[in-house]
Amino acid sequence: MDHLDQLEAQSIYIFREAFGRLKKIALLWSLGKDSNVMIWLARKAFFSRLPFPALHVDTGKKFPEMYRFRDHYGKEWDLDLRVEPCPPIDAVDPTLPPAARSAARKTEGLKMALAKYGFDGLIAGIRRDEEATRAKERVFSPRGLEGNWDVRDQPPEFWDHFNASPPQGAHLRIHPILHWTESDIWAYTKRENIPIIPLYLSQNGKRYRSLGDQDITNPVASNASTIDEILIELEQTKVPERSGRALDHETEDAFERLRVAGYL
Repeated sequence: MDHLDQLEAQSIYIFREAFGRLKKIALLWSLGKDSNVMIWLARKAFFSRLPFPALHVDTGKKFPEMYRFRDHYGKEWDLDLRVEPCPPIDAVDPTLPPAARSAARKTEGLKMALAKYGFDGLIAGIRRDEEATRAKERVFSPRGLEGNWDVRDQPPEFWDHFNASPPQGAHLRIHPILHWTESDIWAYTKRENIPIIPLYLSQNGKRYRSLGDQDITNPVASNASTIDEILIELEQTKVPERSGRALDHETEDAFERLRVAGYL
């Protein structure tokens, strides 16, 4: 097997472990390139149809192109799509800086969805190479009763043996593409011909490398208008993937505070 085959096989194994060992799971669909790859992998793992819901925790502030993508491919991929709203900004921690406070709405919305559906496992599309705090994650990551994450108390994962027993009344976060890189995502997207949102491709010298809420996400300078050009650009750039996210330019501990509290 080549590199992409190995990544695919490992991710499919993680999906099947989660489905086989947990009672009620959902896949978190953020509509971006990573979670679209996750859905593609899950459809391969379960013979073209997800046996669990796709959950979109919706801030109401995504780009119009993202909503069009969700509505179209939610039907084409035959997803059991659950769209759950986030609470207003005044429901979250007022001590957070502005972009982090806006992002924290997703944490609260996710808690509401967990209470509504009673999931004991949530499949999320984070990668270790995205951000320093995410690099500390496990594939099967236990969360506390309030969705909080204790980075100092995580189970060892040797030889692909995962602890799939969530704490009583709590849940696990499962990360099938934790071991992938941004370049892996794009190379696999090209090989599999996975649909993408056009915002990822350059228009007038700018494109988005990471998509979030419209009011706290900015494009980066780029002339990459095809996936091949994106892959070449990634080989040459030292600019972080999330450089267009306002959240990543706020106080040093803002992102870690969000993650500890249950942010994705």
